[in-house]
Amino acid sequence: MKLLACILGVVILSMPVFSSTDSLVTAAEMTAAHQWVSAKFEGVLLPTAAETPITSSKPAPNTDPPFSFKLDGKAFAEVEWKLNRSHKKLDANRIEKTLKYTDAKSGLVVKCVGIEYLDFPTVEWTVHFKNEAKADSPIISDIQALDTRFESGSQDNFVLHHHAGTTVSARDFEPIDTPMKQGDKLRYAPPGGRPLGVVFPYYNIEWENQGVIAVVGWPGQWAAEFSRDEALSLNVRAGQELTHLKLKPGEEIRTPLIVLQFWQGDRMRSQNVWRRWMLAHNVPRYGNGSLPKPMMPEVSGNHFPGLLCNQKDEILFLDRYAQEGIKPDYWWMDAGWYPNKGSWSSTGTWEVDKTRFPGGLKAVSDHARSMGMKTLVWFEPERVTPGSWLYENHPQWLLGADGGTKLLNLGNPDARKWVTDHTDKLMTEEGITDYRQDYNIDPLSYWRGNDAENRQGITENHYVTGYLAFWDELRRRKPNMLIDSCASGGHRNDLETMRRSVPLLRSDYIFDPVGEQGHTYGLASWLPFYGTGFIKFDTYIFRSTMCPDTTLGPDVRRKDLDYALLRTLIGQWKKVAHYYYGDYYPLTQYNLDSDLWIAWQFDRPDIGEGMVQSFRRAQSPYEAARFKLHGLDPNAVYSIEDFDSPGTVKVSGRDLMEKGLSISLKDQPAAGIIVYKKLNGGK
Repeated sequence: MKLLACILGVVILSMPVFSSTDSLVTAAEMTAAHQWVSAKFEGVLLPTAAETPITSSKPAPNTDPPFSFKLDGKAFAEVEWKLNRSHKKLDANRIEKTLKYTDAKSGLVVKCVGIEYLDFPTVEWTVHFKNEAKADSPIISDIQALDTRFESGSQDNFVLHHHAGTTVSARDFEPIDTPMKQGDKLRYAPPGGRPLGVVFPYYNIEWENQGVIAVVGWPGQWAAEFSRDEALSLNVRAGQELTHLKLKPGEEIRTPLIVLQFWQGDRMRSQNVWRRWMLAHNVPRYGNGSLPKPMMPEVSGNHFPGLLCNQKDEILFLDRYAQEGIKPDYWWMDAGWYPNKGSWSSTGTWEVDKTRFPGGLKAVSDHARSMGMKTLVWFEPERVTPGSWLYENHPQWLLGADGGTKLLNLGNPDARKWVTDHTDKLMTEEGITDYRQDYNIDPLSYWRGNDAENRQGITENHYVTGYLAFWDELRRRKPNMLIDSCASGGHRNDLETMRRSVPLLRSDYIFDPVGEQGHTYGLASWLPFYGTGFIKFDTYIFRSTMCPDTTLGPDVRRKDLDYALLRTLIGQWKKVAHYYYGDYYPLTQYNLDSDLWIAWQFDRPDIGEGMVQSFRRAQSPYEAARFKLHGLDPNAVYSIEDFDSPGTVKVSGRDLMEKGLSISLKDQPAAGIIVYKKLNGGK
């Protein structure tokens, strides 16, 4: 009776009701965040109001800084620092607060630059170290960008809510709940330097009907440690995993970005506050300030051996889509368009292969543009293989042993300037509007293999800052460009990367509809924009892969495909795609079982609309299920449209939330889409 348990799990979820005018953020949460910021950045302990989550016997936040490190073996607190505090208003919703510590003896300057958000209960900071002396600095070690504790007013366990990273499997982004008893200790770090390998640097800590979201933004080798002491505290430490280094005169490094977001009450609501903060302040925007719209590119490369397509075939695919009445948003040229010795994985010569593309990529991009399509082209500048142009002409820019694959050192200013200028020039000349960067190499051994004993962690730190600077400069030069982050599908989707890009291929584990369902279920709690794609299709497969970005991959040279069905499904996606920017509510427990259902809801309270996606798996004996919806107006009436049944029905918001929405799926497997709209005005 697994399904019954799953549905009962939906019934007992206690979710607050929000009308479309609710901001979702409470005054108490804003107060809690401000108290924490005042304590850490201003050294001021504000009084605790009764309505804030800082109540009972739990003390207010202490005034210790939220980071730590050692200087010449001494703890940060043991060094005599000159402290200067400053702040400035960045805009209507952000205040920058800076702690500047100066050690007159060594010449080391440490700046913790924080941002307090005035529209969300959120604070972020990055710590910068600069040697302003004329000699090398003492050893700086064990740098923790986050070093703080959270205290409970009782012996209740803390619970760490986290997710799996990617292992290129159906269980990518699986949600995990780990209770932490006194004495428990957990440590997380990716295995090879790519931040979402195996682990996931986004956490939600819960205790006493409240909690804090803690996120590490570092496109490198981070580590996070959660330890429950014998008292009432949970100690949290996070940062670059290995730092034991001296700085040369004038040299500077930085820590990972740390974000804390405070909440109280319902944890699922806290995830929607996070999603709204991501949309308001993080998802990259075009030059005019607009968010990227949901998109549907087409990619053809999977239908050619070695991904080695050519100009004629690319144009043929574009024309075939037009003949079938299908208009993708992008022509997506994936790997293989450059000289590569017959294999897409031979990278390092970033020029168009004129044998296969005599008119360059511009011949195809111009054709796509004439059809109203943008262009997205795959690059992988960091991985350099033997015999390539970079390998032979600029070995001084590369990390790694001769004879094997090497890593382009983005921490080298000359290498970064070349890759920035060359990429910009190539995109301009070939008519490429949007940039896709892959990363099929674990960099950790390259970084650490380049470090001296007294410089451990320095190569990685400069590499990461160089990578971010590379993308920042590309975006400055091309403000209307969208960057697609791909690292073997989803290995580098940390927050710093997500501020500059979107993951159009969230995982390299694709073409399995159940796995795709699981990926959406887990990832949607954290990222409002993500993508995947399909080659073979039917209704169940297509709906399982529906995302803000859904990529078309069928072999349209075939004329026996069911194009009428594909046009219908694409039309349905277009009707609902904007809901993916709304609040997200799981309606079942996470599962990949073949005999269960899985379902979720995306709600747009700003327009009074939303949708429910439900999936009956291949072995499920149950034809129907009932799910209680969330976030609706109990006093309103909603029209309900089932995409697989004619007509609409009217149901009150109260009934949808208290009695639930009944869904029937007769096929095995089957996927349903139900759209609801608030009547008599959206707001």
